[in-house]
Amino acid sequence: MSDAEQDWRRQLLGHVAALRASGVLFVPKQMPLPWQSDPAEKRDDASYAAAPSSPLEAASVQSGRLFSEEAVELSAVPVTIEGRQQALAELAGEVARCRRCEELYATRTQTVFGVGPLDPEICFVGEAPGADEDRLGEPFVGRAGQLLTRIIEAMGLRREDVYICNILKCRPPGNRTPTMEECRNCFPFFERQFALVRPRYLVALGNTAARALLQTTAGVTKLRGRIYEYRGVPLICTYHPAALLRDPSGKMKRETWEDMKMLLRLMGRPIPNSRQDDNR
Repeated sequence: MSDAEQDWRRQLLGHVAALRASGVLFVPKQMPLPWQSDPAEKRDDASYAAAPSSPLEAASVQSGRLFSEEAVELSAVPVTIEGRQQALAELAGEVARCRRCEELYATRTQTVFGVGPLDPEICFVGEAPGADEDRLGEPFVGRAGQLLTRIIEAMGLRREDVYICNILKCRPPGNRTPTMEECRNCFPFFERQFALVRPRYLVALGNTAARALLQTTAGVTKLRGRIYEYRGVPLICTYHPAALLRDPSGKMKRETWEDMKMLLRLMGRPIPNSRQDDNR
């Protein structure tokens, strides 16, 4: 086998591994490879899951592309748990050395990569680390994180059983909203992280996460309450826990709990009783 053929084989195996990690079970014979796709034929809206076995229908979001038209080329994803753990640790090290965003690099205490097991049922994706996260190096450990933990437990799950991360791995100064450029710079790290973690379901917490994953300019208020898809994995959007803490009416909390119940139905899990619902 020539060097060119060996290189082609490595690329093909890497592509197949990335598809498998993203939940793709089969590839039609006529499906073009990513580098063969005509950009003019690509959809400008997000890709959505087929309607689940529930009254809800898959949504359609009219939007322009927020990031590059070219999909990030994922490197070969290891098959074994040990290989994926090592690759994830190497990716975390790469993130820690990142200097793409000069302001974030200059002001951060440390990067905040993610926490949780491989192959989790759910991956919760937030916006960016806050002050507590920047200090401790773990996502969602402040007041918003404590609320997220209570939500997870109310669903009948444990925090240690889910994966938690953010779109941005560095804290923006003053907890400001991340810029589009910062999201573009950091999103390739998330894509590789996602391929290695392999969650069965995704929850986008807040506008930044929802817009990044769905490549839309729509806000979470419009996006919530429906089932979407990211790289073959069912995705729902809901409010960021920090927003719930700023809502004295409790309306966002109630709507967030409705979103979690929708996710539980999709997962085939039992819905907690009404008394638990009232306490959310």
